[in-house]
Amino acid sequence: MRFARKLLFLCFSALTLGGTALAFSIPSSVPVYAQQPTGSIPTVTGTPQGAVVAVYLDRPQEDVYAGPSSYLYPRVGVVLAGQEMPAYGLSEDGNWVKIYYPGIPDSSAWIFAAYVKVVKTGELPKLPAPPTPTLAATPVVELNPTLVAAYLTPVPPTRLPTFTAPAPLAVATFVDAAEDLPRVPLGLLIFGLGFIGALGMLISFLRGQ
Repeated sequence: MRFARKLLFLCFSALTLGGTALAFSIPSSVPVYAQQPTGSIPTVTGTPQGAVVAVYLDRPQEDVYAGPSSYLYPRVGVVLAGQEMPAYGLSEDGNWVKIYYPGIPDSSAWIFAAYVKVVKTGELPKLPAPPTPTLAATPVVELNPTLVAAYLTPVPPTRLPTFTAPAPLAVATFVDAAEDLPRVPLGLLIFGLGFIGALGMLISFLRGQ
């Protein structure tokens, strides 16, 4: 039993000494290679620098367009009251400001200059307007003449009334009747009437006798 213990002790001592010697025998100049990442490293891009404009606080929000006009270009988004954004420049007439607006093609939009104020001064050059978008072609629908005729209410032809010229209008003329009567002196007429009256009185008197 005592012999087995001594043998076990000797083996353990030999292993310990051998491990220690092996550890000190490894050269310290062996390079250690670290694991390299396999994914892509994202690149960080900065925002445009220069002039900065902000929407007035008395306006809840404002629309931005693809060009310097609300009629020729479509609306591409909105900006809120007090929102600050970098500015690229002005339109040729000075009424619109081209701003940095991420999330759309070219990351730029146009806002009416009267709705924003400059919070950081910078160079605002005159910029040309982008080309206006082309309108989509309007499809032309070809109608079947037979089908169209089936839904149309036929209108029977009517004979137009004939025009008959009226008879010539006869204009009546009036003639003064006094011009056709014989002219009798007024005094003679009175004398005759008086004579007839006196003759009648004489006849009545004689009949009374």
